[in-house]
This record gives sequence, structure tokens and C-alpha cells, in this order.
Amino acid sequence: MLAEFSHWLLATVLEWGYLGIFLLMGMESSVIPIPSELVLIPAGVLIADGEMNLYLVFIVSLLGSFFGSLVNYYAAMFVGRKFLYRYGKYFFISHESLQKMDQFFDNHGHISTFTGRLIPGARHLISIPAGIAKMDIKLFIIYTGAGAALWSLILLGLGYFLGKNQALIELYLKEISVGLILFVIAIVSGYLFYKKRSKNA
Repeated sequence: MLAEFSHWLLATVLEWGYLGIFLLMGMESSVIPIPSELVLIPAGVLIADGEMNLYLVFIVSLLGSFFGSLVNYYAAMFVGRKFLYRYGKYFFISHESLQKMDQFFDNHGHISTFTGRLIPGARHLISIPAGIAKMDIKLFIIYTGAGAALWSLILLGLGYFLGKNQALIELYLKEISVGLILFVIAIVSGYLFYKKRSKNA
């Protein structure tokens, strides 16, 4: 089933071209769970075959990620926040909790957004709490863009260098996912150490 879906995505990307990548990455970064692995790895194969241009693929994938993330961000800001103010008590979310979330994103929104974009299963969700907390939009764009760019380059590289070798792709994808989690832990640990040292200085 997964193989058939992967072939369909490859055919879709080839047929729709850069627009297909933009739309699929936009859906992946919103609430529609289309794995970016199934979009950008086939795109990397097409780049290696000379069917697509690396720079254009990277740009449209990044624009798609921005689009999906901003949909989540603004939906959470204008709809999610009002909903939680009115009904949050039924989900054990108080007004004080929302204020603490606001403060957290004021202080740590940049590192949370960047690292959140690198965590499997959570990368498309980080824009929701950022929107609810009304994180500064300029910082949100910068750091979600940095995380999305790094992840996109990794997936395009896998497709470009490993081609259609599904076994190798799955092996390296697992190793890269573990490596990214360790990378995120290292970044967060370093950030917390820096903040604590700055506070005590």
C-alpha cells in the first residue's frame, strides 16, 4: 500500500511539476498528514534524473512549507485561541495556562519552532501553539523556515544520492531521524545551559 502511494506521489510530482511539490508540502505542513518523505525523496530522484531543477524544487518546497505553516499559525491565532478562552476549562486549559504559553513563546519561541520542525511527527504541529501564543510572525517565519529548509535538503539528498533504492532509503531515514532527535536534544541542552549561565552572570 505504501509503495503504491509512493509511486502515485512520484507520478503526481512529475505530472504537476513544481506546483505539485508546493501543494503537497503545503498540505504536509498543515493538518493534512502527508509525509514530506514521500514528496521530497521522489523529487530528489527526479532531480538526479535531470527531470527537475534542484534550486526550484527547494524553493517551492520551502514556499509550500511556509504556506501550510502559516495556515496553521493564523487558524490557531484567530480560531484556536478564542476556542480555548471559551472552552479551555473543559480540557483543563485555564487562562493562566494560556498566559504561560504566551510568556514561553516570547522567551523561547525561536528555539522551540526551529527544533519542532525537526522532530518526526511533530514538525507540522509546532505552528499551532506558536499561533495560539501569538508568537512574533517575523521570528516564526525565520525559524520555521530554517527548520523546514534543513529537513528539505536532507530528504532531497536522500532521493538524489540513493535513487530508488528503497531499502537504503528506509535505513538512512531511520538513522537520520534518530540523529535529528539527538541534534535537537543537543541544541536544547546547549540553549538551556546558555540561558542559565546568562541568568547567573
